[in-house]
Amino acid sequence: MDFDNVDIPLIIGAAYLVAAAMFILGLRRLGSPATARSGNSLAASGMLVAVVATLLDQEIVDYGLIIAGMVVGSAIGVVMARTIRMTAMPQLVAIFNGLGGGASALVAAAEYHRLSSLPDDMPLDASIAIMLGTLIGLVTFSGSLIAFGKLQGVVTSRATTFPLQKTVSAVIFVGILAMIVYAVVTPQLGVFAGMAAACLVLGVLLVIPIGGADMPVVISLLNSYSGLAAASAGFVLGNVMLIVAGALVGAAGLILTQIMTKAMNRSLANVMFGAFGSEIAEVSSATGSGDRPVREMTYDDAAVLLSYATSAIFVPGYGLAVAQAQHQMKQLGDLMEDKGVTVRYAIHPVAGRMPGHMNVLLAEAEVPYDKLFDLEQINDQFGETDVVLVVGANDVVNPAAREDQSSPIYGMPILDVDSAHQVLVLKRSLNPGFAGIDNDLFYKENTSMVFGDAKASLTSLISAVQEP
Repeated sequence: MDFDNVDIPLIIGAAYLVAAAMFILGLRRLGSPATARSGNSLAASGMLVAVVATLLDQEIVDYGLIIAGMVVGSAIGVVMARTIRMTAMPQLVAIFNGLGGGASALVAAAEYHRLSSLPDDMPLDASIAIMLGTLIGLVTFSGSLIAFGKLQGVVTSRATTFPLQKTVSAVIFVGILAMIVYAVVTPQLGVFAGMAAACLVLGVLLVIPIGGADMPVVISLLNSYSGLAAASAGFVLGNVMLIVAGALVGAAGLILTQIMTKAMNRSLANVMFGAFGSEIAEVSSATGSGDRPVREMTYDDAAVLLSYATSAIFVPGYGLAVAQAQHQMKQLGDLMEDKGVTVRYAIHPVAGRMPGHMNVLLAEAEVPYDKLFDLEQINDQFGETDVVLVVGANDVVNPAAREDQSSPIYGMPILDVDSAHQVLVLKRSLNPGFAGIDNDLFYKENTSMVFGDAKASLTSLISAVQEP
């Protein structure tokens, strides 16, 4: 075969087309838990095709450096994938978002440095793409680091505000725009560096006033930002595949952000600038606000309640992830099914600390996909259910969202677990969740509490259910 006559650009274009189709099909399959794993593999394979095609480009001159980067990156990825705990998955996603944005900003900065050193004027379209990539990429990078810090506990999870905070952010943003205009008209590395520093500060200021309860929305939005930054880098490099991939990630992130805000009955502006969760109250483990009494139940009584039910719904929350108790929840469900109980799992869209957190958690425990139901699918079935087992969930099952117009979560769609015949809540204490408010569910007449670590409590319930 005569390789000199091979049309390399045509091959690269065809490979990019195949990769784009694989991205789209993979993204489509990610819409269902049953097909998500194959969708992820399909999209990853599409990225492999795109990378191989890009390496055929004659402009690639240092394959040794590229191979070294791939080896180091793959080694880091394998270690992280095998060692990361499920409770730290939101932090990992936040870091990935930040690294994606930072990489796009570095590409834009390198191209700005190259073009500004040439004798010819910098093309206007390239300048605009570089500036957008830098702005979005660095805001994503610094904002993601703050989101990581809030989730990891390095930075307080409460909303952090100070006087004239919005005004300061607005002034910095206007300053960034002014420096962008100047750097486009008269390319200067000093002005560009100042603009980059201001972008990093803006990213911090945009995320610190957001409370921990809103982290699922923040992660989704930052994911969208990282996609837009990648698309901008694609325009900078003239790489069609990078533009397509970035646009898909950006659009998917925006759609998911809209789903998240709808699930919380709040606007994106309220999430970004409302400083929700700046104050978090503390409630004792024995009584709630106003010394309202609660009903406590022993493991033996709870086991009888679960064993003699005909139908049950399990509601997992972040506390389940913290305790790494998903396998115990699955084991308890299997035991109950052996006794003839119909068991299902209810998933709230913003349960956990990132979109789909509970789905991933239960999938790890091999809970069948057909037993997982989202809010819209299962909410009208709680009233016909004998017992609901709530493990670690808090704000997403708080009846105050329906009943208390003064509550900050009023109007937020919740899982109507309080309409079930009996509700059993496994929780360490009565302390509020990330929303920082007391949970009225704990004081309902049909609610019983079992205090303790979720894993230990579920293990004790399993032993009690197994007893003849």
